[in-house]
Amino acid sequence: MARYRGPKQKIARRFKEAIFGPSKALERKPHPPGQHGRNRRAKESEYSVQLKEKQKAKYTYGVLERQFRNLFEKAARKKGVTGENLLKFLEARLDNTVFRLGFARTRRQARQLVNHGHVMVNGRVVDIPSAQLKAGDIIGLRPKSRNLEIVGESLGRSRKGYPWLDVDRNLAQGKFLDYPNREDIPENIKEQLIVELYSK
Repeated sequence: MARYRGPKQKIARRFKEAIFGPSKALERKPHPPGQHGRNRRAKESEYSVQLKEKQKAKYTYGVLERQFRNLFEKAARKKGVTGENLLKFLEARLDNTVFRLGFARTRRQARQLVNHGHVMVNGRVVDIPSAQLKAGDIIGLRPKSRNLEIVGESLGRSRKGYPWLDVDRNLAQGKFLDYPNREDIPENIKEQLIVELYSK
């Protein structure tokens, strides 16, 4: 599956948020990238604001358009608020959960761990980053993979916990308790704008 491989900090500067993790580029250049970044004062249209929000969500979770659209349609079919359902499905992706559990420093790193067969779900190796987790699923690293340098570095960092995940750092294992509540998801995404965009 293809994915975005371009410069990360340009994207972060476009949205004026460190969506790929802490960034000094935002401090050095607090304006959008490009030749006219400093002087861009044009008022954004409603469509532009909505599109930007969708792009920010896609870049944040590392999802391309077709996957994102499929998740949106799935969220629209499910009972409840469509925008909140969409974020819940994005949070329930395996690569995102590996990142949230602290086994990787970034979502990109988590995706690579999954792709290379280092991650197990309920005792079986799963190498599909977009795999959707269900309540009660146990996510862990293979015994040999726990000795990887990047895993050791990530587990050694102090990370905040999330109420929908239960993690045991010593065993490099965690449990997906249930879909998160919207107020527990820390990402600064205005999901209603995405719903409005797709509803046109």
